[in-house]
This record gives sequence, structure tokens and C-alpha cells, in this order.
Amino acid sequence: MVHIPEYNGPRVRARELGLPLGRFKPGKYNAITDVEGVLVGHCTLIQGDGPLRPGHGPVRTGVTAIMPNMGNIFMERMTGGGFVLNGAGEVSGMTQLMEWGLIETPILLTNTMAVGAVSDGVARHLVERYPGIGDEHDVIIPVVGECDDSWLNDISGRHVREEHVFEAIRNAASGPVQEGNVGGGTGMVTCDFKGGIGTSSRKLPEVLGGYTLGVLVMSNFGKMHNLRVGGLPVGEVLAEKFKGTPKRGMTYGSIIAVVATDAPLLSHQINRLCKRVGLGIGRVGSYAAHGSGEIVVGFSTANIIPRRTQKMVYKLKLLLDQRLDPLYEAVMEATEEAILNAMCMATSMTGVNGNHCPALPLDEVRKFVDACKPIFAAVKKRPQQSSAPASKDRPPDEDREGEVTVSSARPTQVRGAEGIPFPTRPAPEDEGPGGTGSEPPRGASETTPEGSSSGSPSGSDS
Repeated sequence: MVHIPEYNGPRVRARELGLPLGRFKPGKYNAITDVEGVLVGHCTLIQGDGPLRPGHGPVRTGVTAIMPNMGNIFMERMTGGGFVLNGAGEVSGMTQLMEWGLIETPILLTNTMAVGAVSDGVARHLVERYPGIGDEHDVIIPVVGECDDSWLNDISGRHVREEHVFEAIRNAASGPVQEGNVGGGTGMVTCDFKGGIGTSSRKLPEVLGGYTLGVLVMSNFGKMHNLRVGGLPVGEVLAEKFKGTPKRGMTYGSIIAVVATDAPLLSHQINRLCKRVGLGIGRVGSYAAHGSGEIVVGFSTANIIPRRTQKMVYKLKLLLDQRLDPLYEAVMEATEEAILNAMCMATSMTGVNGNHCPALPLDEVRKFVDACKPIFAAVKKRPQQSSAPASKDRPPDEDREGEVTVSSARPTQVRGAEGIPFPTRPAPEDEGPGGTGSEPPRGASETTPEGSSSGSPSGSDS
């Protein structure tokens, strides 16, 4: 009999281990529900033990529901988008989501063989709430993501039913989110340790917009030796300690991530934001293996797109592309932490045929963190302090943060797609390289945003 090292101490979230998890602060709950109007609910199914008997168990699965706009997403839609890093997986409804750039149904997460049942359950929920669907209103295609939990669950038994979808939706709430072995993440595995549902958020400082961004993952990917925790090669050491334990060998697994933000983004910007989720997944050790599905869905709560308006016109707020960089950094940080939260909060689980998945040994992780604390302490960097060196030679378009107030913050220098500076206002006449009437520098724009010449009075500030 193989001895499996077990950690039986209390489970805590990754941040409580003292890990370096980025420079931006999390929101109040450090969860996707920090984005106003986003609700999360679970339905967890755990039944039976012993040998696999398809249709009978053991059952280790469930459903997780993410409800944008307090659940009223059908009538008051939001801009949405997504990204497929590797497509050995499925998110139903994503084709239309990418085409229209709109999210109009709840987002549900479950196991691979339950996508149809969950989609049917969401459809019934929406038809009962909005009877005009398919008649007065257009038809719907629910957004449902999946991962393969067959290492622990009787997946072919298709134990998820319509009533479980209703329960997950009914349980959806704001505030703290249950993580680990819950909902769709009940039977999931990450880097050969128990995975599942994890979430995290970031709140940008006011000088960078003050926007909130949250990520929720159903994490089910990876191999132990690739695992990195807070940038530390924890997996290489743990792989030696766990080398005699049976592991999932038939599949690399997958991950589905959902991103929410209150930043006013268009669909193409959400697509770009979702791409950066892949960087956060890579930080934990994924290389997006051949049989793995890394699929991301995102939405912005800043704009409501009604189904009908009197003039069939609606107005949008929009963030300039040049201001997306802080959100890119924040979503990478939040994704990494969400995956680690799933692992840190999950407990060990035994499923079909006695397959056992150990929990991440938090005591081992603490050893790594404690060994590196002198290095972290030497940095002396506040959570929102810029990592750029403090010097008079710092670039003029660097984001200023920390102690800087909105009123004193200088706007970032605006650059076009080609990287050529585009003046936000004309330079004073006496600052030109040749004085008044001199030729503009080679390669510089010769017109102001208003279209007047750079030396004309009409383009200057009054």
C-alpha cells in the first residue's frame, strides 16, 4: 500500500500564507463578487464511495452559477467577450458571445458530460422568468463552461439535474464566495492536488481609475512538477515527496475562468483582458497542454445594453485603450491568486475506484515562504507602490500611484498605435526647438487634436 503524505491542518486562502501575490490590493471580499452586481452560487453533489458503477456513483460534482447584473442579465445585457488559449474544452454559447460582444445569460460551470443538462436548466429558468423568450424576444444560448472531473466522479452517470441548476442560481449571492470542493469544482484536480473553485479581485488605486476587477476559476489543470506558488518552484520539491502516490494520468485537465470588471470596456477590450488571464494561469505552472482547455469568459458591468430603446440607440462609456495596462496587470495577479485560493481551500478527496487526490500541503508552502521572507523584506515595496526605480530619469509617461492624488496626477502621454507621440495640447511657442515659428521636430504630429496647426492661437489653452 502506497503511503500518501497528508496535511490535516486548517485550510486558509493563499494570501494568509504570506505569499507575494502582486502589487494591487484586493477588494473587500477578494472575490469576483467585489464587482458590484455580481452574484455567485453553488450546488455541490457528493454521494457514495467505492468502485465506479456508471449511473450510481461515486458522485463528486456540482454546478456553480455566476449571475451578472443581480441576475437580471437577460433584459439588461452587458458587454462581454472571451479568449481561447487552448480549445480542448467547451463553453457553450461562446460563439454568439464573441460575435455579438454581449453577455445575456448567467454563466454556469460544471463537468463535461453535464453541459447539456445545465444549459437546459438555465434555459428553463430564464423562460420561466421571461415568458416572451422565443416569441416576443429572441431565443437564448446559455453560457456553460466545463471541465473533466472523471478522476474522482462518475462523470458518465450524468448526475447533474435541472434542480441542481436551480439550486445554484437560487444560492447566488454577493459577499464571500465558497472555494475549493464546491459547485462545479467539487471533483476537480490542479497540479495533482485537489483543485476546484477559486476567486480573487483587485481594486485599482484612484489615480489608475479606481476600477474593480474580479476573477473566478474552475481549476482542473496541470502536473505537480510544474506547480509554482507565488513564483516559488514548490512543485519540484513536492513531486519528490509524492512520487509514490497514484496520480491522474489520462488527462492534463483544463481550466475555465470568468472575469468581471466595472471598468467601461467594449467587447474587443474585454477580449484583450481575457487574453492576459492566460498569463496568470501560466504563472501557476500551466503550459496549456494538447488535451487541455484554457477558456476565458469576461464581461463589464459599466454599461447596460437594453433589449429595446425608444430610438433603438444607446450610449456607452468607454475607457481608452491606453489606460488598459493596469487592468492587464491586475487580471494576471487575480487569476494567479484565484487558482491558488482554489488549491489552498480545497481538502483532500477520495472518489471513484478509491482514486485519492491529496490537498496541497500548506505547511510545505509555508516553509518556502518563510525561507524567502528575508528576500521579500529587503524589497520594502508597499502593495501599490510602483516597482520602477525612483529617479529623476524615470519616463514621463509612467503611471504614478500610491500617495499621488487624482488632482495632482499627470496624464499619461498618449501614443498612437505606431508609438509616435501625439500631443494632447500644443506646446507653448517659446518651447519649440527653434523658437517661435520653428519647424516641428521630425516625426512629430503637425496638428493638434482639434486639427489646427501646432503654432496657431486657436489650438492653445486659454
